[in-house]
Amino acid sequence: MKLTSFVFAGMTTYLSPPYGGSVFANMILKPYSPMRIEHLRQRLRDLGCKPCHEDRLLRGWCQVSSYDRKHSPAENFLPAAIRRELPAIHTELNKLASLRSEHPANDGVARLLVELADGQMVESVLLPRGGLCISTQVGCAVGCVFCMSGRAGLLRQLGSAEIVAQVVLARRRRAVSKVVFMGMGEPAHNLDNVLEAIELLGLQGNIGHKNLVLSTVGDLRVFERLPKEKVKPALALSLHTTDATLRVRLLPRAPQIAIEELVERGEVYARATAYPVQYQWTLIEGVNDSDAEVEGIVQLLSGKYAVMNFIPFNEVDGLAYRRPSSERTAAMVDTLHRHGILARVRDSAGQDIEGACGQLRARAMKA
Repeated sequence: MKLTSFVFAGMTTYLSPPYGGSVFANMILKPYSPMRIEHLRQRLRDLGCKPCHEDRLLRGWCQVSSYDRKHSPAENFLPAAIRRELPAIHTELNKLASLRSEHPANDGVARLLVELADGQMVESVLLPRGGLCISTQVGCAVGCVFCMSGRAGLLRQLGSAEIVAQVVLARRRRAVSKVVFMGMGEPAHNLDNVLEAIELLGLQGNIGHKNLVLSTVGDLRVFERLPKEKVKPALALSLHTTDATLRVRLLPRAPQIAIEELVERGEVYARATAYPVQYQWTLIEGVNDSDAEVEGIVQLLSGKYAVMNFIPFNEVDGLAYRRPSSERTAAMVDTLHRHGILARVRDSAGQDIEGACGQLRARAMKA
């Protein structure tokens, strides 16, 4: 198999077909180094920032407070070199994530198409009750068969500052008190940047640690790294089936970890952090909505510190999958409740605007 390599952020990425083939044929690729929070911190230190100054500026940025005011009294106490450089820094930060288009839905959700400094696009979703779903990669390499995000493959990683910039952009539109890393991309494939962003949001961003939710298809690096972090986010595991063979078909490039091991590792982390694991299950009619699947969930999760989130499939252009009826979904939830397993139906946001993750970006790329 022929592999195509590109250098992103100083790191060579090898992409196998179809991701290394025609999708790149008409693109002019050049090295792009997305900003990391550590780069920003070092820039501030080089200008003479002390830890208290650095903390104040980062808080102002990610909380959208003094950062958005041209003449903040707090800035008068900064060293002169920093004050002179601040306008340029603010301009650069503003370019990290800008609103390309907004798509409100009837359910109180708004999907945001976000343009990055290099012209690439990702999606964020404003959710009810102060929630925000953000992206961690441009595209995705996992290739879940029911997801639009990965159909063009992985184009590049987001820098940690670009990840936080999505929160800043959203906070200019409404209050954000919960951030879920469930948008475009597999967070475990960009773990350094994701954890750096989580730390800033948890320490300077005024977001409770349990309200930072990292989603993964089940990469062992997540279980190794998260317990060691200053900010330990809640964990969401994309399960989608209890059948190992079917899981390989649905998530073809997910790590080959036994489902039982995945649940056990999640349980260890849940007990250590006192946050239940959120299991994600995209419900697809005739694929993973059978009685056998419900029985499998009961066997896997009985006695576990866990929540099962059923997400009815959000229709994607070109895919024949359909969501089960609301009656079937309710019956699955009821069965799990009777077995003592907390289960709920989570809205697949933006049904009325055909907003499945990745669709806005795909339509914009075709335009």
